Amino acid sequence: MKMLLGALLLMSTTSLFALDLVDQVQIGDNDDLDDFVLDIAPHRVPRQVKNILTKETRPHIQELSINTTILSRYSFTAVRCIMLNRHAATAEGLFRFHVPAGAFVTNFTMIVGGHVYQSRVVPRERRKGKQAGDKAQKSGDASREKDVEMFRMAANIPGRNCAVFLLAYEELLQRRLGRYEHVTSLQPLQLVSRLSVDVTIVDHSPVTHLEVLPLRGPNSPRTPAKPEPPVTTTIQREKNVCKVTFSPNIVQQAKITTNGILGDFIVRFDVQRDMGVGDLQVLNGHFVHYFAPKDLPVVPKNVVFVIDTSASMLGTKMRQTKDALLTILRDLRAVDRFNFISFSNKIKVWKTSHLVPVTPLNIRDAKKFIYTLVPTGGTNIDGAVQTGSALLRDYLSGPEANPNSVSLIVFLTDGRPTVGEFQSTAILGNTRSAVQEKFCIFTIGIGNNVDYKLLERMSLENCGMTRQIHEEAHTSAILKGFYKEIGTPLLSDIRINYTEDSVEYVTQHLFANYFNGSELVVAGKLSNQSARSLHVQVTASNDDKTVVLEADVPQRSQQLETEMHVKAAAVAKSPGLTQGWGDTLGGMGADFVERVWGFLSIKEGLRSRLQSRTSREREEHVQRATTLSMKYHFLTPLTNMLVDKPEVLADGTVAPAPTITPDADNELPGHGEEGQLQREDDRQSSTRSNDLAGKVVRRPAKKSVTISKTSADGDPHFVVDFPLSNLAVCFNINGEPGDVLRLVSDHKFSGVTVNGKLISAPPPPGSRKHLRTYFSTITIVADQPRRAYIEVTPNKVILDGRDRLVLPCRSSVSVDSGAISVAIMAESNVTVGIGGNISFVILLHRYKNPAPYQKDHLGFYIQNSTGLSRGCHGLLGQFLYEEVGLAEEDPADRDGKLLKVGGRSVLAVRKKRRIYGGAQSVDCWFARNNGAKLIDGEYQDYVVLHMFDTGEWPHGTNTE
Repeated sequence: MKMLLGALLLMSTTSLFALDLVDQVQIGDNDDLDDFVLDIAPHRVPRQVKNILTKETRPHIQELSINTTILSRYSFTAVRCIMLNRHAATAEGLFRFHVPAGAFVTNFTMIVGGHVYQSRVVPRERRKGKQAGDKAQKSGDASREKDVEMFRMAANIPGRNCAVFLLAYEELLQRRLGRYEHVTSLQPLQLVSRLSVDVTIVDHSPVTHLEVLPLRGPNSPRTPAKPEPPVTTTIQREKNVCKVTFSPNIVQQAKITTNGILGDFIVRFDVQRDMGVGDLQVLNGHFVHYFAPKDLPVVPKNVVFVIDTSASMLGTKMRQTKDALLTILRDLRAVDRFNFISFSNKIKVWKTSHLVPVTPLNIRDAKKFIYTLVPTGGTNIDGAVQTGSALLRDYLSGPEANPNSVSLIVFLTDGRPTVGEFQSTAILGNTRSAVQEKFCIFTIGIGNNVDYKLLERMSLENCGMTRQIHEEAHTSAILKGFYKEIGTPLLSDIRINYTEDSVEYVTQHLFANYFNGSELVVAGKLSNQSARSLHVQVTASNDDKTVVLEADVPQRSQQLETEMHVKAAAVAKSPGLTQGWGDTLGGMGADFVERVWGFLSIKEGLRSRLQSRTSREREEHVQRATTLSMKYHFLTPLTNMLVDKPEVLADGTVAPAPTITPDADNELPGHGEEGQLQREDDRQSSTRSNDLAGKVVRRPAKKSVTISKTSADGDPHFVVDFPLSNLAVCFNINGEPGDVLRLVSDHKFSGVTVNGKLISAPPPPGSRKHLRTYFSTITIVADQPRRAYIEVTPNKVILDGRDRLVLPCRSSVSVDSGAISVAIMAESNVTVGIGGNISFVILLHRYKNPAPYQKDHLGFYIQNSTGLSRGCHGLLGQFLYEEVGLAEEDPADRDGKLLKVGGRSVLAVRKKRRIYGGAQSVDCWFARNNGAKLIDGEYQDYVVLHMFDTGEWPHGTNTE
């Protein structure tokens, strides 16, 4: 255990919160492992709870603790999960945790069998072509306004032992409606012996408001009637420090729910803020500036509501949208101007050609228009945006427009474009041309069928914000809340400047609008740290005048104040909490202003890459954001997180973690399992297939794969090994592109069938061949004990067993579906096992910079055939139980000999074949003419109808 502590002490500060795991990592000598560790007396546990615990077959979560310190609105969160495997056999423990979408994961560590497995961040492998442009954004892009992302990691836990999972993430909290909100999602999916949430708020400004909301579940209202804190919640509050704890015991959890989905634990707070240029903090050569003025007159706004009334809005969506719009009408101010547009196949404008003032008569007529909205038809997004933009643009150019007003479009849809313009790039270009930088577009997407990336880019490119409403969420409440955020503009055209030549690498400092209850945050580096003060100037427009705020902020006093602030946070966090966390906060906190700058710079880079007009501009943003992600160890959409996978040996012990070499950070993500976040809102039928693609890397110990010579590889070359005869036979199949070849056919007995599909490639220069063919796809069907299949391409593996999974070939992963097991060695090979006595290996042949005659393709090798019957057939399967005889040289061909296989004789000549991707050569006897007389029948007999055809040979006796 001392060695374990020593190893932990050598880790980066992001993992020092693991230091209190003494006596909890190794518990193999405990005789009471069959009992759950409870934090209450056993006799007080109700029988129902005991029944739930005893029926649990998964490793039990003994402890789940979430510790958060919010340091000047920048949060550091450390999650610790201890899982106990109470059974004698090794079992898989799945750690899953909902991470806020706006956060970046900074560390993941596992402790299994006394060995520490530390994560590292590497650049993500780029996707080629324009496919990255229009498809839905991959999980992990935290620039999107979602609630949470799912972090998953599975590890085998030895029998009667436990595993510790440690996760850390950071987030800059956003101020909305005058409050900061910190959310901790509690969904362990089982009752937990020791559950605790600890939130510590430390700010150099006094905390003026603090509340803990009731647990918010998937179906609970966002604003409950009685906002009482959850049971067991305690609040300690001082001037600048607040502590909130929530620690329900196992019985109290069961009273809330027995399925382990407790909901979101929400802490809301705000701090005192002074009039003037805002709050500036300086530390170690960096600064962060919070600007949130108050008590300003409201700026008039011109707003056009563009509402989707297509057929998919029928029912709850339309009803709740109407309810929200009626509430929004009541919140419009007398100085505002407004109009409504509904769109489906047709576009209807409530008051054509102008915006109307807020009068009782206009409000009454608007309500009538809202009541008459009836969902029908398709979705003309481009036409609706063009109509709304023209309406607002014409008004702004007219005599009635207030030059100091704020103009915006609120655009709501639940679908993708089905009428008019379909292409996202064209819609975005048309929108930019229509807006002309004269107003902002705020977009809202409802449900799971929205082209969210289109809405996101539309708002980003036009100074707005976007929000997505989940299918099961309360649409009306979220719409009202979103409008409240943007319904009270106080400033427009805000520019924040600092002393010239004193700062560099400043994040966004020009803002279109400032809304009441929000906050503008700017961070940067100090290029002149010796200067006594930093001059800050804020200019903006407010109603009918220009606002100018200026101040000289002493650098030295701000540095000392921020240092005291960090020390106070470390002291406040240490008593009675996770040992070592105070040290962690001290290390991280010393750089917290710099980390805020890095955090904001990465977010800005992610936004800018979406707005880039040229590939060069996009590449510059991507490169800078990637460099910063690596520097601060952030898991972002541009990086992957790698962690070694624990290997449980036959004796139940865990093999030591592989040593990470100094240059390990240069390893490509394809060498391990790709690490990202899985969005919880992607839970449709296709979602499950993306599950494993969204895991943190589980990097297996590198093992050599033993592969037989019996194979079909190359273009394609077939090799059959006859070890008893001490020779090999080979032949080519010159098929047609699109042909599906039967390689192994044992459907009637073992239930196994293997088919391969051919693609074509042009010949290399100087080649005598006119066309070459390769295997592009291989499918393996297993019909016993139940039907399952696996489909392999050079890029991905589709496994359909208990669930349908899509696994990327660039990542290493092992999955057992029950009927079929698959192990992917990244960018190298795929091993498929069936029933323990049948296994195949599929080699992945991929080219980094392919020539025109090079095509990504596959090679198929039979590794273990003992489970296949003697009745097995197919181009390769027919030879598994055959013997080959070699006769004297054929008199007509000096170099040839007669081979005798299955009662057939065929002339063969000596050849060399390169196998295993060219790594080895094999001497073989080659049969010409598509293996005529060597194979049973003719080549065409092995061409089947489709990839999942399991009919027995000869073709025509299909048993399906």
